[in-house]
Amino acid sequence: MSIGISGKISNVDTDGLFEKLFEFSPDAVLVTDKIGSIVQANALAERMFGYDRQDLIGQPVEMLIPERFRPIHPKHRRDYAVQPRTRPMGAGLDLYGRRKDEVEFPVDIMLSPLSLGGESFALVVVRDITGRKQIEQERDRQASIARGQAALLELAHDSIIVRDLENRITFWNRGAEEKYGWRREEALGQAAHTFLKTQFSRPLEEIEDALHRNHYWEGELTHATKDGRRIVVASRRVLQCDAMGNPTAILEINNDITKRRQTEEALRKSAERLRSLFEFSPDAIVVTSRDGKIEEVNAQVERFFGYARSELLGQTIEILIPERFRAAHPKHRRDYFARPRVRAMGAGLELSGRRKDGSAFPVDIMLGPMEGADGPLVLAVIRDLSQKKKDEEALRRVEQENIALRDEIDKTLMSEEIVCASPTLRAVLERVASVAPTDSTVLITGETGTGKELIARAIHKQSQRSSRVFVSVNCAAIPRDLIASELFGHEKGAFTGATQRRLGRFELAEGGTIFLDEIGELAPQTQIVLLGVLQTREFEHLGGGLPIRSNVRVIAATNRDLQAAIAAGTFRNDLYYRLNVFPIEIPPLRKRIESIPHLVEYFIDRYARKARKNIRGVDKKTLHLLQSYSWPGNVRELQNVIERSVIVCETEILSVDETWLAPKAFRLKELEQSLSERMKTQEKETIEAALTACRGRVYGPSGAAAKLGIPPSTLASRIKSLKIDKQRF
Repeated sequence: MSIGISGKISNVDTDGLFEKLFEFSPDAVLVTDKIGSIVQANALAERMFGYDRQDLIGQPVEMLIPERFRPIHPKHRRDYAVQPRTRPMGAGLDLYGRRKDEVEFPVDIMLSPLSLGGESFALVVVRDITGRKQIEQERDRQASIARGQAALLELAHDSIIVRDLENRITFWNRGAEEKYGWRREEALGQAAHTFLKTQFSRPLEEIEDALHRNHYWEGELTHATKDGRRIVVASRRVLQCDAMGNPTAILEINNDITKRRQTEEALRKSAERLRSLFEFSPDAIVVTSRDGKIEEVNAQVERFFGYARSELLGQTIEILIPERFRAAHPKHRRDYFARPRVRAMGAGLELSGRRKDGSAFPVDIMLGPMEGADGPLVLAVIRDLSQKKKDEEALRRVEQENIALRDEIDKTLMSEEIVCASPTLRAVLERVASVAPTDSTVLITGETGTGKELIARAIHKQSQRSSRVFVSVNCAAIPRDLIASELFGHEKGAFTGATQRRLGRFELAEGGTIFLDEIGELAPQTQIVLLGVLQTREFEHLGGGLPIRSNVRVIAATNRDLQAAIAAGTFRNDLYYRLNVFPIEIPPLRKRIESIPHLVEYFIDRYARKARKNIRGVDKKTLHLLQSYSWPGNVRELQNVIERSVIVCETEILSVDETWLAPKAFRLKELEQSLSERMKTQEKETIEAALTACRGRVYGPSGAAAKLGIPPSTLASRIKSLKIDKQRF
């Protein structure tokens, strides 16, 4: 054998056996001198480390085994190669070799001394143990997994039970102890189904068959605990098999779902109750998506709107509430359903609903957000306000009737009887008796103070409408721009200051009689509306669009000459003929002086009792004075004179101060002054009403001048003349 080390080995092993063992060894073999330099390497060393043999010779062994001396104490490193410790093959040092490409790999290295030709060498046998290390690592990993699984099974919150094929419990973890109450020692060896008193949701044979066929089964069971409680568990069973595939045991993992099932049952019952509340709610309930598409409705929606449920699903809510955004500012209309405002019931939007037949009815709609399975939804609760509105109308009617009746009571101190002692007045009462049973329109004419309203009341009391209300309206006492609203009512927002819906006097008098005093003072526009009511028996609220039927008898009265007003163009000719169906003219008091003694006696009795005085009569001089006076104020003036005389009377015989009955010329002048003051007052009231409606504004299209139909400069002059402070408006 020739190793090529100065020919010192060439004389040994002449048959070449050593050289063959060296060259064809299953391990990499290196020969180093006493200082660790490689003097020879076999073919496997070349393949293992990636070097040519010639590249290795002369290199230090640290090039291939960089950490060969790492486990050796530093003081022994130098002489380790000189006096290496002998180990049997395979019991060397587990180190790392380094290939030419710098890749390191695990090796087992054995060092052995070698003496050749009187010189010392070291034989380094290197075995690649990469495969063995991988096997060891995998074994360690599997052992670690097994330990982790064992710890997991033991410490798991779920109850884990292992039973053999004879149904005997062989493993009972801590979770099972906590869930069932039995300690491990009590459970091991017990028959599982009997011990736990298992109740199966499906036949046991079916479960066992599925387990052996699929090696897995999952379902719900009911078990008994040590204290007798029944618990519901979600059970998962796995069939354990040996390497040959033969079943050995059954692993059972049970998760206590009792509380979950109880919660689900409670939620189910709650959902049923909510569904019942939803379905049988007295209000219509609509669930929509954020873009307004209807996703669910209750039965009340069908009853309210006349649609079948299937007809509404997928439609937008406008099919039911066409004006849903009327109360929202225009810039918010698009995202109103995206960000609905939550309101308490009854505090929502008052809009109009639309039925399938096209009819409209008032509704209150409340919008609120809710969460659905697929995202946010909007809950719309709709309440039918039809009956509420009727009740409110009825209540307002009753309230206004009460107000009107209280007002009428104050005006009817003389309404108990009509003092009739003259043929002319008896003729009037005969005409009253003739027309009262009918529904004909009556026009009463006569001077102021002659008792026109008293005659109108007499007609009402003798008519078939006597059980209903009698409404009196003085057309001259109401500003011209407000008379239409007063007579026919208005809707909310019809004009500035109309903050709520209001019934008119015609609605208040429904079924009864309305008395329009001073009919000649009506504005031309109001005359047109009144003419329409008399013709069609229908009218509309100001700002409204729906016709309102009217069942009211109209009695009008005036102290003006309507024929002259027609000629002057201030009163409509067609309205006059509609009113003048049955005319009644009341004669002035000066044309029926024979009634004066009876009227005086009536008034003395009334006011004496009121003043708690004993007045037995009137002296003859006073009676003569009263009968000789012209009475421009007629009965009303006579009534006032007698009341004044009763107040100052200190005797049993009434007398009247002559100065109270001034000469005719003086009285006419006084009357003219009174009329002037009255017109001035009325003008002031009209201007103030217009300023109130226009909030003190005079100029412009929305100013009081435009409302009254006069030039702004004229209105400004009249405001200054009448000393009206427009700033307070």
